[in-house]
Amino acid sequence: MADTKKTTAKVELNILEPRATEKTYAESFKRTYVFPVKKSMGKQEIAKLVEKEFNVTVTSVRTLIRDGKKTKYSKGKHQYPGITHRQDKKFAYVTLKEGDSIKVFEEQDGKEKK
Repeated sequence: MADTKKTTAKVELNILEPRATEKTYAESFKRTYVFPVKKSMGKQEIAKLVEKEFNVTVTSVRTLIRDGKKTKYSKGKHQYPGITHRQDKKFAYVTLKEGDSIKVFEEQDGKEKK
């Protein structure tokens, strides 16, 4: 839960940090990186921000808005629980020019720490 609070704080300040998940790791081989962004940001604004921050050339930007999950909460011991929604989140899938990359996943040297 604390991780999402850090992410939303960075999004509010327009600090782009790529998501590091298994799905985004697979997408990175296709030169596509996923960024959480503000809901008010457009594709051109996202492209300019990525180019400025990472010194790369953006070829395409796809955006999606994930609806917030329904969550139940209790109004008391014998009360019918209420239903609320979490906040919606917007993600941008940014594809880079051939040869450009963003270092998200640190490669290990084969030496394991004990």
